[in-house]
Amino acid sequence: MTRARQKLRVGVIGAGQASAEGEQLAYRVGQLLAEAGAVLICGGLGGVMAAAARGCYEAGGEVVGILPGPSAEAANPYVTLPIVTNVGHGRNIIIAHTAQALIAVEGEYGTLSEMAIGLKLAKPVVQLKSWTHLSSAIPAKTAEQAVALALRAIKEGVSGGDK
Repeated sequence: MTRARQKLRVGVIGAGQASAEGEQLAYRVGQLLAEAGAVLICGGLGGVMAAAARGCYEAGGEVVGILPGPSAEAANPYVTLPIVTNVGHGRNIIIAHTAQALIAVEGEYGTLSEMAIGLKLAKPVVQLKSWTHLSSAIPAKTAEQAVALALRAIKEGVSGGDK
């Protein structure tokens, strides 16, 4: 069976309470993913997730929010497809499995867990001002570079991590 109609899926992960710079970077990442025709996968809440979702949504893209709680109403207003899990932090595993590559912008321990799971699954993980000591992650300096690296890694079948 061919997957010709399936869109590329890129997870944007990061701080629930991001800095102004982190939100600007995430917004631009979201815009660029929409322009590339990729689906943005995120945790569906605030901070980096909301900024990336807004950028993607405003550029006409599709935003899937993998929510930690029991209600779709918890999603930020830019999520076009909320996935209700009611599994709390366990949703980080779903995000890492669903995305073909991850872009981390800033981040806290939840972001670190998503990055580690992605790397364990041999997914490309691009870091943009996030947990720079992870040697298996791909460093990027700009939103444009982060998106280009993630999309290229997916298309070329590049894996990351220790699998």
